[in-house]
Amino acid sequence: MEPKKPGRRSPESAERVRDAERTKRKLLDAALSEFAANGYDGARVGGIAARAGVNKQLISYYFGGKEGLYRAMAREWLDDERDQAGPDVPAADVMRWYLRDNLKDPRIGRLALWQALADELPEEESQADADRELDQMRERQERGEIASELDAAAVQIAFMGMTLAPVVFRRTAKRLFGVDIDDPAFETRYGDTLSRIIARLAEETEHHHERNPES
Repeated sequence: MEPKKPGRRSPESAERVRDAERTKRKLLDAALSEFAANGYDGARVGGIAARAGVNKQLISYYFGGKEGLYRAMAREWLDDERDQAGPDVPAADVMRWYLRDNLKDPRIGRLALWQALADELPEEESQADADRELDQMRERQERGEIASELDAAAVQIAFMGMTLAPVVFRRTAKRLFGVDIDDPAFETRYGDTLSRIIARLAEETEHHHERNPES
């Protein structure tokens, strides 16, 4: 028998790795549904496992329990946010990404509401995240995308509110726009308006420099 080459997994080992990754993915998706529906305190390990169709012991095995799964889920979304909405991405593109993400998966918005209402994120994590977002907003002000005279913290809150609003006020949005928020026509119409709002904020910066050429 020819010996195995070092550093290569056997077919059985590779399949086990793929199975483990599939199970983790199922659990992360199920966790988002359970936490979005019930918040962190109301979510149950058994409920998450049932949604994923796996044994609840696997939550402890892969994530160390409910809190570890919650943190892994939140970290995954934050990693995606850093990739898609980093400081070098234009403000209008960031706004459209947040809107698209919220409309594509309203569970994200619902989870954000639970976090806000119950203050369920550890304080050190939520503060670090807020500081990072504020620094990025100030960088956009320095680039002239947002008027320098505007409060960066207030603008950040306004951005978050505008992209979450359709999920929070879904029925109202449908009455106003005549289509549900999962209709592509809604994203286009609402997103175009958000882009115009950002453009106006940039215009304010240009006008400010015209009025104050020394600034």
